[in-house]
Amino acid sequence: MKFTLSWLKDHLETTASVDEIAETLTDLGLEVEEISNPAARLSEFTIGKVLKAEPHPDADRLRVCQVQTDEGETQIICGAPNAREGITVVIAKPGVYVPGIDSTIGVGKIRGIESYGMMCSEREMELSEEHDGIIELPSGEVGDRFIDWLAENDPAKVDPMIEIAITPNRPDALGVRGIALDLAARGVGTMKPAPTAHIEGQFPCPINVTIDDDTREGGCFVFAGRVIRGVKNGPSPAWLQQRLKAIGLRPISALVDITNFLTYDRNRPLHVFDVDKVKGDLRVHRAKGGETLMALDEKEYTFSAGQVVISDDDGVESIGGIMGGEATGCTEETTTVFLEAALWDHVQIATTGRALKVNSDARYRFERGVDPAFNMEGHDLATQMIVDLCGGEVSNLVVAGEVPDVSRAYKLDPARVQSLVGMDIPESEQRQTLTALGFKLEGNMAQVPSWRPDVLGEADLVEEVARIASLTKLQGKPMPRATSGVPKQILSPAQKREQIARRTAAALGYNECVTYSFIDHASAKLFGGGEDVTKLANPISSEMSHMRPDLLPGLLQAAARNQARGVMDMALFEAGHAFHGGEPGEQHLQVSGILVGRNGPKDVHGASRAVDLYDAKADAEAVLSALGAPAKVQIMRGAESWWHPGRHGKICLGPKKVLGVFGELHPKVLAAMDVKGPVVGFTLYPEDIPQPRKTGANRGALKISDLQAVERDFAFVVDADVEALTLVNAAAGADKAMIEDVRVFDEFIGGALGEGKKSLAVTVRLQPTEATLKDKDIEAVSAKIIEKVTKATGGVLRG
Repeated sequence: MKFTLSWLKDHLETTASVDEIAETLTDLGLEVEEISNPAARLSEFTIGKVLKAEPHPDADRLRVCQVQTDEGETQIICGAPNAREGITVVIAKPGVYVPGIDSTIGVGKIRGIESYGMMCSEREMELSEEHDGIIELPSGEVGDRFIDWLAENDPAKVDPMIEIAITPNRPDALGVRGIALDLAARGVGTMKPAPTAHIEGQFPCPINVTIDDDTREGGCFVFAGRVIRGVKNGPSPAWLQQRLKAIGLRPISALVDITNFLTYDRNRPLHVFDVDKVKGDLRVHRAKGGETLMALDEKEYTFSAGQVVISDDDGVESIGGIMGGEATGCTEETTTVFLEAALWDHVQIATTGRALKVNSDARYRFERGVDPAFNMEGHDLATQMIVDLCGGEVSNLVVAGEVPDVSRAYKLDPARVQSLVGMDIPESEQRQTLTALGFKLEGNMAQVPSWRPDVLGEADLVEEVARIASLTKLQGKPMPRATSGVPKQILSPAQKREQIARRTAAALGYNECVTYSFIDHASAKLFGGGEDVTKLANPISSEMSHMRPDLLPGLLQAAARNQARGVMDMALFEAGHAFHGGEPGEQHLQVSGILVGRNGPKDVHGASRAVDLYDAKADAEAVLSALGAPAKVQIMRGAESWWHPGRHGKICLGPKKVLGVFGELHPKVLAAMDVKGPVVGFTLYPEDIPQPRKTGANRGALKISDLQAVERDFAFVVDADVEALTLVNAAAGADKAMIEDVRVFDEFIGGALGEGKKSLAVTVRLQPTEATLKDKDIEAVSAKIIEKVTKATGGVLRG
């Protein structure tokens, strides 16, 4: 499969170099076999100007030219008929390798006169087959690189070409868009929207199509087409010709080039019949045996019984899915065409192709598989291209058969990546990978895209995830030695974290609770549970009918029992598993705590106060810190319904990675659980905290700067609904290396600000690491902060 870099960029928005793309493709399983990069091949050729050209004294066809180069004036002997004074040429100086003649230029004598280089033709530089004379450039500065001139004036000629090997299980990579999809999933770029077309017929199609009953099974599933009349077939546009030439295809005519383009661009082979040469309707059927056809490759083929062909009233006109016939082929005189798009059985295509010993791009793709769901859309795209490039009117679409249903879905088990491949890939990354590859995820089921016939089970989902993540990340691990005696007990990371969480919460003043894993149905529903899948088949009592979906209901029930006995102020926590399903493994570790009442007994000094969400936040952050969570996190809204909607926060690493939740419990939940408020709490998810890359007994070296930090205050006028977190994150992201901390110290509403506006003031702490900050450095960072905040919030710096 060959394609060019610019062709790839029609589908992929990327800044990656050719070498980066090639390395990534090989790592993805699409092995790169060849890279043809004119920029590297022609980098040493320069531009020169012929100052004087005189006949060679001893050779009529040679001319002695004085040429101005970047190294001054030099003498070059040239035999080209157009070598003359005043033209701008391409120079190969001594020591430069010329690919077209497979030779390195040296200093030599020609008929007794020395020559210091060569003036080149296009064929000598492998730019084309043109060799009638040397290249004459219409412009260009002496000494400039010729490759730079080409990049600016004729970029198609310096477009790198990449050839990859396609394994039989990856037919989707036989189209440039399929290759781009793999690269985008790896993160090399982003996919551009796919071109679409919707064609409305302007007149009834004069040609009907049918498929014989014995051919629908194992022969041709669907055969669709339409007539386009009034077309003007001629040379295709320069961009299309260049696309085909770059991958080794010879441009023939606009109609044929369009079908070849879509064959490589979208893996959608098509065929066009000249309607004036077709007699009657078209019929897809199995050959009786003995029929012959002169095909487009100018070879005659004789068919055996059972091979699938396309015939009109005069006989066979095409080898179904492999090659068309010469008799109904399009020429420059063609004015009316029938455009065909069909789906063929891949086994039948392979059997027929081998028996007839005929190879074609269509056979190569159909026997490996094309996207059945793209059949009609591909036909519309080709129709639109024909109308755009050749003109004409379009008939209604005629269809025989129907597109087969290839929809299927398999369960995504994130744990199988570790067990089958040995890679630890987060579930969120697995789901993101499959989505980027075109899979549709509904819960834990992955719907396979129609263009991936190779995905046939759950293990194939694991393979796709591992392939995109890169199997080069696998690390060899030695087998453990056999030891005698009883080995020392070793806690797993999850067990260690659970132990650390218990000790930290207890050190913060919480009392540990150990509650039942079963709760009543009403309490389970309050916390997102209560489904039949978590219902016990034989519960001990009606108050223990369901597996707990969260640890908080057990803690609240314990608080209610304590309050009923006169204990109003308490701090309780529990570490254990909550259940989101009824099957083994459908549980997750939680650490939850609640603070009820006041933070201490009544005091004459007024130190006692009601607990608030900041108490819960401080304790949650303390436990997370002890568990090794990153210091820089985001506080976001949008937690579950049992939290107070305006007085809670999610502790996140990005929008999808939630490490925990803190805040006030919803008043309706407290009323239902018969708990008197205020009640604040937190729920943490230790399993979602990233594991440290390196573990050791010692702490890392303390990094501290001996340079003076600088603080600057900024006040921004923003809309009243703008969150302070948005402003803080924007300011902190202005210069991550320099900005150490951003904190809000003032909020002002009203006054001269006007309705719907508020002022947020922040202090930004700048910590240099290499040199003391100067005024210009501080001003530069300040400008970045103002720009970032303005862009993120729409606010302005307060005067």
